[in-house]
Amino acid sequence: MKSTLDYINQLEQHYQQYYGIEGVKHTLNKGPREKLHPDFYILEFPPNRRHGAFVYCTVGMSADRTDDNLIELFVFSPKSDPKLVELLTYCASYHRTSRPLNIHHTVNIGQPWLDNSGCDHAFISLPYLEEEGFEILSFEDRETHCYWLIPITKEERDYKVENGCEALEELFEEKELDYINPERKCLVMGK
Repeated sequence: MKSTLDYINQLEQHYQQYYGIEGVKHTLNKGPREKLHPDFYILEFPPNRRHGAFVYCTVGMSADRTDDNLIELFVFSPKSDPKLVELLTYCASYHRTSRPLNIHHTVNIGQPWLDNSGCDHAFISLPYLEEEGFEILSFEDRETHCYWLIPITKEERDYKVENGCEALEELFEEKELDYINPERKCLVMGK
């Protein structure tokens, strides 16, 4: 138990040192709480020295995991919104089942990630917008990866399934993915 709390405290410090400010703690008081570690929460960071956007980060998504699926997730947002606490909490709950999440997986959100967005799925990616040192948290001789949860459309998810994750990331780069815009258009041609 002590090492789990140490992990959670170290992860919170990792985020706060990186963004240069304290995050606001949020917990979801409904839904899949029973699958989560009891000390799990989401940190919300307002626009800061690193980003002109809000950042939401899981804290404890992989607390006390014994396998190699040690990940935490973060998502960017143009505004403060409790839907992102819900989104990350549901992802964390799913992660703690027999089919954990990891890099390049996709998630069906089941609703727009914000407002009336066409993005109702998400893709787990490397944290390309963050500087070296952010992605990996070393704790007790194990590494936890902090991965970027990118909201995507169903068509973009289908594109990834058909063409692979590298093709999807190349599409993001080629079309200059506006990852912070809930109203962005689907990047797959003809959609």
